[in-house]
Amino acid sequence: MVLDCADEEFRQPLWRRYPVGEDGWTQWQQVDVGGCGEALPVLTLEEFRRLPLAPPVLRLQPDRGWVLVNKETIVMTERTEQTFVTNLLGRDVEVVAAPERFHYEFGDGTDLWTTSAGSPYPNHDTYRVYEQPGTFQITLTTEWSGRYRVAGDDTWHAVTGTAQTSTTSAPFEVVERRSRLVDDLCTDVPKPADC
Repeated sequence: MVLDCADEEFRQPLWRRYPVGEDGWTQWQQVDVGGCGEALPVLTLEEFRRLPLAPPVLRLQPDRGWVLVNKETIVMTERTEQTFVTNLLGRDVEVVAAPERFHYEFGDGTDLWTTSAGSPYPNHDTYRVYEQPGTFQITLTTEWSGRYRVAGDDTWHAVTGTAQTSTTSAPFEVVERRSRLVDDLCTDVPKPADC
């Protein structure tokens, strides 16, 4: 295939490779096939994954260090984009990372994939009902998509592929509580013996 660039300069294909370890390099990878006019850098998936993406905050409700067995433990996070400016081939590139999917691992062998960031009670849609007492931690893995634009170019380009971040809650107890009838209030001083 022969390109007719008319008055524009022909551009040779662009290749790149990355350092691996202290002394090694990856194989050369072809980024584009060349063309006419100015070359715009391409943000690769590897470069996108190197950005310092901060995991969104994982919140539990109730958040008191313990939850009740057979009751909903609500999980939620935030759907907040992150913006970065990086440099590729001497050009400033604006990158926007957006959370797309959330994966909750509840610590008891169950998990949940969702596109919802969740909501607090009573409008919650992301939760787990623990059936047994114990100590658990919840891990949230967030899947991020990316888009970028090169300084001087208003066109946004999608990053091919996704990045992930993970965060884990503090350990919490799943406990069982039973109600009982008592003669006096358990808040009385001195505290009644049947409390």
